[in-house]
Formats: sequence, C-alpha cells, structure tokens
Amino acid sequence: MSTPSSPVSPAHSSAPTDSTRDLSAPLDTFARRHNSPDSTEVAAMLATLGQPSLDALIDSAVPPQIRLQKPLNLPTALAESAALTELRSYAAQNQLFRSFIGQGYYGTHTPGVIQRNILENPAWYTAYTPYQAEISQGRLEALLNFQTMICDLTGLDIANASLLDEATAAAEAMGLCARSATDAARKKFFVSSLCHPQTIDVVQTRAKPLGLEVVVGDHTAAVIDGSYCGVLVQYPDTSGNLHDYAGFFEKSHAAGALTVVATDLLALTLLKSPAEFGADAAVGSAQRFGVPMGFGGPHAGFLSVKDAYKRQMPGRLVGVSKDAQGDPAMRLALGTREQHIRRDKATSNICTAQVLLSVMASMYAVYHGPDGLRAIAKRTRAFTTALRDALAAAKINVNAGPIFDTLRIENVDVAAIQSRAAAKKINLRTIDAKTVGVSLDETTSTADLADLADLFGAKVPSAISAAGFSSLGAFARTSAYLSHPIFNQHHTEHEMLRYIKRLESRDLSLVHSMISLGSCTMKLNATSEMFPVSWPEFGKLHPFAPAEQTRGYQILFADLETWLSEITGFAAVSLQPNAGSQGEYAGLLAIRGYHESRGQAHRNICLIPTSAHGTNPATATMAGMTVVPVACDQQGNIDVADLLAKADQHAANLAALMITYPSTHGVFEAPIRDICALIHERGGQVYMDGANMNAQVGLTSPGFIGADVCHLNLHKTFCIPHGGGGPGVGPIGVAKHLVPFLPGHVVRNSALRSGGAVSAAPYGSASILVIPWMYIRMMGPDGLTHATKLAILNANYVAKQLEPHYPVLYKGASGLVAHECIIDCRGFKKHGIEVEDIAKRLQDYNYHAPTMSWPVAGTLMIEPTESEAKIELDRFCAALIAIAGEIQSVANGESDKTNNVLKNSPHTSKVVCADKWERPYSRELAAFPTAWVREHKFWPAVGRVDNVYGDRNLVCSCVGMEAFAESK
Repeated sequence: MSTPSSPVSPAHSSAPTDSTRDLSAPLDTFARRHNSPDSTEVAAMLATLGQPSLDALIDSAVPPQIRLQKPLNLPTALAESAALTELRSYAAQNQLFRSFIGQGYYGTHTPGVIQRNILENPAWYTAYTPYQAEISQGRLEALLNFQTMICDLTGLDIANASLLDEATAAAEAMGLCARSATDAARKKFFVSSLCHPQTIDVVQTRAKPLGLEVVVGDHTAAVIDGSYCGVLVQYPDTSGNLHDYAGFFEKSHAAGALTVVATDLLALTLLKSPAEFGADAAVGSAQRFGVPMGFGGPHAGFLSVKDAYKRQMPGRLVGVSKDAQGDPAMRLALGTREQHIRRDKATSNICTAQVLLSVMASMYAVYHGPDGLRAIAKRTRAFTTALRDALAAAKINVNAGPIFDTLRIENVDVAAIQSRAAAKKINLRTIDAKTVGVSLDETTSTADLADLADLFGAKVPSAISAAGFSSLGAFARTSAYLSHPIFNQHHTEHEMLRYIKRLESRDLSLVHSMISLGSCTMKLNATSEMFPVSWPEFGKLHPFAPAEQTRGYQILFADLETWLSEITGFAAVSLQPNAGSQGEYAGLLAIRGYHESRGQAHRNICLIPTSAHGTNPATATMAGMTVVPVACDQQGNIDVADLLAKADQHAANLAALMITYPSTHGVFEAPIRDICALIHERGGQVYMDGANMNAQVGLTSPGFIGADVCHLNLHKTFCIPHGGGGPGVGPIGVAKHLVPFLPGHVVRNSALRSGGAVSAAPYGSASILVIPWMYIRMMGPDGLTHATKLAILNANYVAKQLEPHYPVLYKGASGLVAHECIIDCRGFKKHGIEVEDIAKRLQDYNYHAPTMSWPVAGTLMIEPTESEAKIELDRFCAALIAIAGEIQSVANGESDKTNNVLKNSPHTSKVVCADKWERPYSRELAAFPTAWVREHKFWPAVGRVDNVYGDRNLVCSCVGMEAFAESK
C-alpha cells in the first residue's frame, strides 16, 4: 500500500517516539478512540481509492463553493477525565431539593438491576430500531410487555410501543379524534382546564396548523355538540381530584365526539380504568415506573385506544406473528413506518419512539408485579391521605373529595410557605398567589411527610395506616390487571437479572458488530459520554424546579446552544424538541410564524423532493402546509428544472423547501446554494433536514449553504445512542429572522420566543444532553472536523470495495459519494433474489442489514460512520461480497432458485441443530460462512418472520401463546 503524499490529521498522525513525546500531555485523549481508522489504515484506504491524501479526497468529494473558509470556533478538546471533571463542576451547581411539584413528573426508585443492566448497558442502549425483527426479539418482547401493561391498566384494547411524552401523546390523540370524525366540519376539540398546563400548551400548538379550535373549560359546564371531534380530561386532575366522567362522556358520545383521558399509571392500580367510564383513548407518561425525572426527559409517553381506532394510531406497534418454521415471532406491525408509504397522508410524523425508557418502565412492572405496584400506590395514597387529614385538622383548605397523590392547598401565604420550604430544601408547586400544590410519590418518607405538614403548622401521625381507602368508593378498581405470567414470576433479583439477560441475548447491537444503516449514523456511543446520564444531579431534577436550583443545567444548555450554533452557522438553537420529528415540526412552525408575522399567512406550499425522508411530508402536513413533490434526476439530485418550475408556479404561496444535505441519495449536490437562493427570491424559506449533518460538521454548515432552519439529530451525528429505537433529541438551529418564532413554554416561557411548546418539558429530553456535551467537549474542533472527513473516507472505501459486486447507484460529479452510499440490488431479482434475502442473509454473518429499500426500492443504503475501523469495514464488505457469490451460485444454476442459503435465511440454532437436515447446502455454510462467525456466533432468535400473517392476525399484547396457536 502506498503512503499518502500529505500528512493525515494530527489526531491520527504516527505515534511520537520516546524522545519527542510530551510527557505532560494527557493520555486519555478521546478523538483517537472515537475516530477509529488510524494513520496506517487511512493510508491504506486512500491507496485503494487512488487518492494522495485525505484532504485531497475531501476536496474532490465536497463542492468547493460550500466549503467553510475557517475552522470551527469551539473550545479545544479536553481529555476524557478532564471533561468529566468539568461537567462534574456543572452538576455541582444543580441543587437537589426534595421535589413535591408533581404536575406529571414524580420521584421514583429505579431498581438497581434495571439501572445497571438496561439503562447503563450498551447491549440495550446501542441497538437500532427493531426493523430487522429476527435479531430484535428481546426488545420486541419488552415492548410487547409495555403494550400489555398499558392496555391492562387503562382497560383499552390496544396500545402502541410508546410516544414521546404525555403532552405530545395528548396531541396525537387529538389528531386521532380529528381523523376519525365522520364529519369534516368537526373542527373543535375540548380540553378540560384541569389538565396539566404543559399538556394544554402542546395541544394548542398542535391544533392551530391543523385548523382545529381548542376550547379549554370546565367539563361540568361544557356543551359538546356536532362541531366537536373529541374531548380531553385528566384523571386524577392536575389538582389531585377525581371526577366521574361517565356522564360527560355519554353526552360527548351522543354528540359524536371521541373521549380521551390523560391518566397516571400508578393511580390506575387503585382506580377504575378509563375504559370503565367510557374512554375511547387514554394517554399519559410511564415516567414514574422507574424512569428518573431527568429535568424533563426522556420518558415514555403512551397511547391506548379501542380496537376500532387501531388503524388511526400513530407510532409503532409490536405484534406477534410466526417465523418460517411456524413458531411465534414478534415484529413491528401495521403502520410502523407508514409515513414512508403514505407520506403527507400519514397519521403522524412520529419516527422515534422512546424504546429504552418504555423497556425500563415495562421491566419495572415485571419486577414489582401487580401486587408490588399496588403496594407502592397504596403507600403513596396513604401518605397523601395522612397529610390531607393533618392539614384539614389544622383548618387549612385542602381537597375534600377522593384523591390519589396530589393536594391543592388554598388560601395560604404562598410566599411565606415557599420561603419555609426552601429553608428545608423542599420544592412545592405554586399554582397562584394563594394556592400551592403538593404531590407525593414512592420516594416520599415519613420524615418528608412530617416536614411537609410542618410547613403549614400541622402534624401527621408517626405511623401511617391505610385508613381512608374506602373513601375511593365508586372510583375503586375492581378489574384485574397484569395477570399474564410475565408480570408474576420475576420478583427476585436473580430471576429479574436472568430475564433481562435472556432478552438481551436475542438482540444484535453495536456491542456485536457494525450497524451500517444509512442516514442513521450508528457511531460510537462512548462510555465516558454515558456516565453523566446516571448522575443524580442531572437525573433527579424536576423540569419545573426553580431556576436558581438548575444553574448547572443552564450552563450546559448555554454551552450546547453556542456550540451547535457555531457548527450549524445559525443565530440561535432551541433544545426543546425531543425527537427529530419534533425538530422538523418546530422548524416548520418557525417558518409558518415568520410568514404570519409579515402578513403572509397564505404561504402554505411546501416543496419536498421525492427522495426526502417520509417524515418530511408528514411533518409539513401537520404544520398546515400543502406538499408539492419535486422530482430528482438520474444522479439522485434535485431536478433543478422541476424545482424552478414548481417554485415559479407557487411563488405567491411558497412557504418552504424541505431538503436533506447531503442528499438522501448520499451525494453532495453542487448547486445547493443556488437552490436556496431561488427559494428565497420567491419569498420562501429553506428547511434543511439534519439527518446527514455527519457529513457537514467542520467542512460546511446549513447556515453557510443558505438554509434558514435545520433540525439536528443529536441521536445521530452527536452520539446520543438509538436505545433500540429511542430516545432521540432533535433541536433546531435558525437564522436570525426566525429566532422570535422558536418554541416557548407555558411554565418557562421566554418573552423573545413566541412559538408554542412542542414538548412537555421546556428543554425536552434534558438529561441526555450531557452526551453531546461530552462528545463535543472531548472532540474539539479538530476532532469533529476529522470525524467528518473519516466518515466520507469510510463511505467511499466501502463503495469502492463493493462496486465490482453491487452497482453504486449514485455518485457526485467527482465519482465519489458523501458519507453514505446506495448499492443497487435490483438486478438480482431476475435470479429470484430480493433485497430482503440479502438483508436476512447478513444476519447469518453477524451483521444488521443496511437501510433496506429506502430511499430507492430494491437497494441497500450503507453508512459506515467514522467510528468503524478498517478491519470491521473489511469484514462487513467481505460478508456482502460472499453473499454476492452466493447469489451468483443461484444465477449459475449451482444452487436451487427457491431452496437456497439466501431464501432460507436467517438460520437459527434450532434449524441448524435439528435432527433432520434436508437442504441442498451444508449446515456450516448456513450458520458459519466465515472465520469470524465461527469465532463468535450471534444466533438470530427466530427464523424469517411472516409480516403479512402478523397484520392479518393482529396480536399486540401478551395474551399467551395459546391464542397464537388457535389462530394458526
């Protein structure tokens, strides 16, 4: 191999000799750990590509007109230990008061067995979304448990595998009501004034672009008529009271409106389920089931509905099907990725669920079981009842009716009470100048109870009993829940640990091998980045804690906003959106708000290339825009002539162009600045999807290119792990003129930002923002820029290795790709081999398939990232090349066209070890096709899953395999 003629980045230069080494320099530098190819590997890959240097490669791949002329203005990189020390100093500035604020967020004890073996376990947090079901059975079972838990507790027929938080789940339920309305004139949605304020805020934000009118009021006085599509109430309400909604729901149903209940899972272990008083849907958060508050997130929201509305549900749904051997197998069901199919007619733009958090919540229910959950709820209610009785005895106005965990305390001197509370390091909820709220939870102690009573001059008994339970009366739960064996047999830590590990062994993640999904950037999620997520100073803060107690978070947010503004070239950044889909939505709302502010609310046309991610058109529709598709040319670029024609045609009403850069086809489009200019000349704005920011950092930026807004997938480019399909974070950067239209929040509103809230918490999934902070702080400007260069190098190296066997579909003008490449598998169809056969066969080689059949049907989109070393790239390429050989064997007639190693893949241990083997190829070829697989084999848990069968025989909860057997 030849040596490049110019040196590689200092981050990967040859190791210094003993005589030149600076012995005072830190040894735990990070960039060399994250940017995996070292100088020798870089030289070898460049030689394969015929490039004299890494910089020469970048000069050829990235159009010169978009290149930045100066380095990133970011702090110099810190070593791992130094960065952790600096972040520790931030954490120390957060004050951990005892929180009794409630309002949808509660203290909880995360069982150690769940924290250590799920939250802090890379085998769980580095897995990808379970689109390849055969190597995702562990997560799918945990999510099926989650769905079962939600269905059981809410009493409804079907639940999805989680949404982003309670407020956005309520907004999604509103959308479901509107879509389900038989009369298009039903444009009103009633929301009880007793719902949590942040829920009302998000619902109002979502309603406006859809042309829906949110009516907030008293449900006892509301008149629901034929103009309403649905109603939303809270149970228990935000002040802690319980209401019998049966009569209100009967009237709503009589008027043709659907009924939605925002509820609390722990309360439902004692209270009558929403279904029992007429709910059509239920929403809420699973946060208090073992998931830390984390200053607002991430948490798993939920939505459950009657069976009649399952086709209108947003998000993901796990179902039970069967595999090729007829055995039960789980997979994602129905409309899991339907936004890619239906696009602007999709039910939602939801692309990221909260898988890691819903897994934690489901495991919390498995660990405690119905009896344990009931005991936690009884204790919480007993404490609340004791405090209520003590306050009432002290002549203080407090809830008189049935309660669960929250008290509304009226006619008190709030300033004085809060002053005394602060002295005891206690946080209460201020409702108004004379009213406070107090919410208890499983972490409340008898000492806490005594301190709370003392704030009001009252005393609680030293021993707390279950007295007062009978006062639940008609609200008391009589129906059973969590009766499935899975919730009743893992209550010791040994059994729980073994169950977690058993599920873990069924999933392939980054701990096993490279996950090369294009547009998804499955890079290193470094341990040092993950450590701070579990620090209590970040994890235990309530999102509505007073600002003076959250100074560490505020510094961290300021750092990230500044750094991300520099990286994107924008004036400001909002960290509130808690998923890429929410970032898209917030970005389009900012554009919409800008047009309205200039008296141009009529601008509603959104131009979107046909290659765009499916969430783009779905988001545009949610933002009240009309989608007009723009063609792509044969090279995968935007067809500029078609774009110009459409922009001229709709110039008077042009709102925005949504683009991805580099393109979804993995190409740097040279005329991108001209494209932005022609949109601006016609009064439109340019929204850039940040999914491919991995190819921009340090080389160019959305702001420099000419975009007006861009969302960033921090769970992609900036190292927040996928968590098996979530959490994600999707902040947006905007140009100066859009800053006033960034998201606000009813609890922490900024006078400078008029946009409505898009997430329940002011800073979205705040606790995992420590991950990109650590990443940027440890990489520094040089490490980040070098990472981008290596991502481009790795992608071109993979493309070059595979091109003799698989045509590379799109390339730039220089014959190079960006950070990902698309290989064309459509030519194999004439031999009876589909792209799915290649994807499934890769599992036998210990690999997850690249992105399959998107953005082009019959192709695989590969993104190797900068974190994969050459040795792993070579293994991955060798696997695909070997598969190409297997396809050629079919083409030559050497292998049977229907009974071959590809069509029968993946091969499970059950199949390979069976007494009978009647296939025309060896067991060794089936299961151990290469040396590295023989060294360490990952076995798919099930054979190829029958997706069609699963949709036709929908089973989406733990009903027992006897039901599956009956449906066969």
